[in-house]
Amino acid sequence: LAHPDRPPSPVNVTVTQLKANSATVSWDVPEGDVVIGYAILQQRQDGQMQRFIREVNTTNRACVLWDLAEDADYIIQVQSIGLYGESQASKRVHFRTLKETDRLPSNSSNQGDITMEGLDKDRQLQTGEIIIIVAVLLMWAAVIALFCRQYDIIKDNDSSNNKEKTKPSSEHSTPERPSGGLLRSKVSGESWQRDVTGHLLWLVAWAGSGSLQKWKNPSSCSHPKKWE
Repeated sequence: LAHPDRPPSPVNVTVTQLKANSATVSWDVPEGDVVIGYAILQQRQDGQMQRFIREVNTTNRACVLWDLAEDADYIIQVQSIGLYGESQASKRVHFRTLKETDRLPSNSSNQGDITMEGLDKDRQLQTGEIIIIVAVLLMWAAVIALFCRQYDIIKDNDSSNNKEKTKPSSEHSTPERPSGGLLRSKVSGESWQRDVTGHLLWLVAWAGSGSLQKWKNPSSCSHPKKWE
């Protein structure tokens, strides 16, 4: 029976974060009791090694066991330390360490891997979006430039035909006026073409810079904190 002034035994003793040479043991303490520390009895099942861990002036409810042998069976028991002594030992808990070749990542590390993979996928998608936007805008610029060129050629041909038709009937008209009109048409067409091309190039640069800025500053996503 437990002494009335001593704390009750720890409950819910569990072993997590199993690795080849370490493990984490955690437990709960019933509420209402003053506990100032803990003690852990650790021993191999074959009896080759036994270790006693004691810590006071702490409220920790977990402890990392180091220097364990790989692929070995262990038994642990936990005691609570109160103001007037130690509690009875908890129930015996058995666990087995992993081999060096075994890899069993913790939940936090798995979540971290998933987060990094998600970031990589987002970056790949953003890069693909940039390429698609730039390609589409360049295609539109080429189509509009070709249309402007064909428009100037057709306009020049129409002006030349009109000039040839009106030349016999207007012998006193000076040739500088139609040629000047044709020259102004060419200049006006070239100016309009340059304006359209300039706007398209500005649009391509703006779209590219915006997508790149988005790629450089992806939405932050929060990494899970490892529990130790």
